[in-house]
Amino acid sequence: MATETTPLVPKAPATPPTRRDFALLMTGLWSLVFISSLDATIVATLISTIGSSLESMQLSSWIGTAYLLSLCAFTPLYGRLANILGRRPSVLFAGTLFGVGTILCGFARNMSQIIAFRALAGIGGSGMTVVGSVIVSDNVSLKSRGLYQGCQYSSRRSSTYANLQTLTVTNLLFALGGAIGAPLGGWLGDTIGWRAAFLCQSPFVIFGLSLLYLKVREPASVLAAAGTSISAKLRRIDYAGSASLVLALLTFLVGMNFKTTAAYEWESPRVWGFMTAGAVLACLFVLIELKFAVEPIMPIAMLKRRTPGFVALVSWYLKNWRPGLLSFSTVYNTPLHFTAARLRTSANAGSHLIPNSVCVAIGSLSAGWYMRKTGRYWLLQAIAGLCVIGANLTLASWNTDTPEWVLYTTLMPSGFGFSTTLTTTLLALIASVPREDIPLATGISYLFRTTGQVLGVSLSAALTQTLLARNLRARIVGEGAADTIAKILASTAYIHTLPEDLQHKASESWALALRTVFYCQIASSPSPSRCGLAVSLFLSALPIEEYALPDTVGAAPVKRTAPDAEAARD
Repeated sequence: MATETTPLVPKAPATPPTRRDFALLMTGLWSLVFISSLDATIVATLISTIGSSLESMQLSSWIGTAYLLSLCAFTPLYGRLANILGRRPSVLFAGTLFGVGTILCGFARNMSQIIAFRALAGIGGSGMTVVGSVIVSDNVSLKSRGLYQGCQYSSRRSSTYANLQTLTVTNLLFALGGAIGAPLGGWLGDTIGWRAAFLCQSPFVIFGLSLLYLKVREPASVLAAAGTSISAKLRRIDYAGSASLVLALLTFLVGMNFKTTAAYEWESPRVWGFMTAGAVLACLFVLIELKFAVEPIMPIAMLKRRTPGFVALVSWYLKNWRPGLLSFSTVYNTPLHFTAARLRTSANAGSHLIPNSVCVAIGSLSAGWYMRKTGRYWLLQAIAGLCVIGANLTLASWNTDTPEWVLYTTLMPSGFGFSTTLTTTLLALIASVPREDIPLATGISYLFRTTGQVLGVSLSAALTQTLLARNLRARIVGEGAADTIAKILASTAYIHTLPEDLQHKASESWALALRTVFYCQIASSPSPSRCGLAVSLFLSALPIEEYALPDTVGAAPVKRTAPDAEAARD
């Protein structure tokens, strides 16, 4: 029906982007993929150098924690921003925050400043991940979406086929950024200085944002609200929910920091006080989302649905697996097994992680290819969960007689299972919601992943340190034992300076502590009667529904009938 605002000359329908336009769009995303991967490893390498330079080594762990905290807290907000403000303003805003925060880190004069600037960069980093994923979903059919998921972003195909060469470029860029970040950070720290590691990232960010400004296209739902004022759009943002989530995570992490870094006991008011405050604030966050938020950053109604609810649960376990309890063995506990329990070099420990990294790429690529060819994902998802359980069963059986080839291959199924589950669950979530809710669903998925990541890192460190301290006190007694135990807890390098008998006791304590943690990755205790994280991850993925993935952009997925689902499972 015509109104006073109906234009006399109708607008021509939007033309689909050309291959050149999409190539430039993906190049902009590739630049952000590369720099985010580079940033993660380059900063991790320089944490001790920065702490020593600024004479605040005791606070250096917060360089990574501050980034991770803000990344987690602001991730769900960008799902709403992508719908309220649009894809282009949201990704430009996020990229600008990341770039400004990173550059300011290069000029920081003390530890407080660099922690604050890393938190600012984390706010932007979360948006680059979420909005980047939404942009890909706007331009790629669900059947090919797995190929483009890859390492968070991937390439595009035409409307009917996938460009695997472009996908390979994306995966290579992500892997390249992570691979060169550590040696580049070490070289810069030893030569030019650690500040150059932050400043050298700005050209990539500027280049990527320039291409995204030129090539990002807004969907029809965003264009329809183009006349709404900025103030009206800003009023739709859930500020109370965002603030309560940030404060809940911050207070919890401060309490865990007092336990793990400052070595306070669980009975200390600084530990349980902050952690209790975090729990209260978390309850407040849920209350705000349920009762008061007009457009909540975490809509509870969506989580009550079968597939979104179980995908959120899998994402929680997944990120408690990858860097937390279920895969802290990959990024922390497995290297410690070699350096502390076997007294090997860091280089030797790192070499045992290479097969895992290779299988992460293989799992991502094979999952995307499988879904592109078959349009199915349920069976692959179940197999990936079994891979996680199998890897952790082998990991828990490690001892001094374990063959070297087993030590190198144990983590391969876990890498495959992680990347496969990461890809299939995101596709299942996107397929289960209306197209206009995809940005919000994407934000929820990353919220549960990053929240699990933040909590998993803290809880894993606390568990490992608690078990190790108990084992050391049982084996090292006598005069000076307390001082020796404190130094062993502070540094694995100190073990090499001890007499042979104390070295044996220290390495044995580490081995027993890590074995218990590895058991916790399979079940909550060594008893098989209790279901733990790896098994929970597998069981939580089984109820996820399977939808027929359409082969055209904008087409609605259709849930498979019971016979189809059974056929997929067979």
